[in-house]
Amino acid sequence: MRAPATLRMTAIHHGQLMEHLFPGDGLEAVAVALCGKGRGPTRDTLLVQQIERIPYSVCRREPAYIEWPTEFILPLLESAAARGLGIVKFHSHPGGYRQFSGLDDRSDRALFPFVSNWTGDPASNSSVVILPEGRMFGRVVDSSGEFGDLGVAAVVGDDLRFFYPDAPGAVPEFAMRHAQLFGAGTSGMVRKLRVGVVGCSGTGGPVILQLAHLGVGRLVLVDSDRIEVKNLNRIPGATMKDALNRAFKVEVAKRYVEGIELGTEVLALNTDLANAEAVRAIAECDIIVGCMDGAEGRHLLNRIASFYLLPYFDLGVRLDADGRGGVEQVCGTVHYLKPGGSSLLSRGVYTLEEVRAEGLRRTDPEAYREQLRSKYIVGVQEDRPAVISVNMQIASMAVNEMLARIHPFRDEPNANFAASRLSLKHGEMFSEPDGTPCPLFTRHAGRGDVNPLLDRPDLSE
Repeated sequence: MRAPATLRMTAIHHGQLMEHLFPGDGLEAVAVALCGKGRGPTRDTLLVQQIERIPYSVCRREPAYIEWPTEFILPLLESAAARGLGIVKFHSHPGGYRQFSGLDDRSDRALFPFVSNWTGDPASNSSVVILPEGRMFGRVVDSSGEFGDLGVAAVVGDDLRFFYPDAPGAVPEFAMRHAQLFGAGTSGMVRKLRVGVVGCSGTGGPVILQLAHLGVGRLVLVDSDRIEVKNLNRIPGATMKDALNRAFKVEVAKRYVEGIELGTEVLALNTDLANAEAVRAIAECDIIVGCMDGAEGRHLLNRIASFYLLPYFDLGVRLDADGRGGVEQVCGTVHYLKPGGSSLLSRGVYTLEEVRAEGLRRTDPEAYREQLRSKYIVGVQEDRPAVISVNMQIASMAVNEMLARIHPFRDEPNANFAASRLSLKHGEMFSEPDGTPCPLFTRHAGRGDVNPLLDRPDLSE
């Protein structure tokens, strides 16, 4: 059984909607959005790409009623049909009424069969109400005017806002101490979140451990590697038996999470991220966490985050020995990436040359070795030092960063913490704001499913 469809937008689009729908006169207003689509393994997602504001001058507006000419959006419907996009109608309830009215029902039953006839899509269109505080609730409306459920509506920006159609529910006993700090609402919302973790070793293992103990509802884990003896110094729950049996890291993580019996569902994919099944499973999550050393995986995860408007937390650890038994550097960084903002590429975390080299090593090892000998490419860095105490600290920074975005608790705004860096050697920690939008990724924001997937021929289905 598929979960209810979801809606996702950037904070910029949400701000545009709030500005138009609540001009301060107490009257309803309306806007329409073009949306990319994502069809995941268990749920569909609508991804806001463009907002079309319906002018006040063409509407009949009242405090609890609005009438507007649908022919005004014909160019938008033509664009949706040509590009395979969905349509979402947004309107305001300035009085704060928290459900659809009978007038809303009649309006949607008249509008959406008309929309479906234009776009040729009977099921990927929705109606959403926004309240004065920014909260949203909605429904899917099919070509016959029948209503279906719309699940979470997410706003992705410096802060993360998730609006669910139902109340959070009772906080489980194991999470009561969490609720004492973050409140029952946040703890209940965490229980409904889907978090994708790519890379389940050095930092990934501690991240998974903490998310499970926080009570995250569902984890999607992606990693193709197997347990080795050298991994036993840093992967929670891994045993010597796992190393001897060469168990998959994702299966060890799944066993750990399910073993503590706190109700977190786990999908474990023992595959590389450059796989259509893995991409689709990660794309339907609410939050993604990257725990990879390499450039190729980070580049792909940044691409997924852009296409599907996902918040992306990236972890990096650097441990440098001086070769004489001393320590040159011990540091780590947590990056937060929001769709439409800067990327790991534009922040200089990796280069496209490194992406190409890693891809060549994965797909054609002999050609990689030849180009390395010929000095056409720079070698991919092999095994690095790994210490669980450092990994655990950076993992904790990332999980706390995620919590700060969901439940802002810092004195400074979250916009000041796009990258947080910690040097254990120097005893220093500092943060940086976001940079300029990355031209390579920003143009893909909200595109959702395309053919081939992510515009990559190797992901063609």
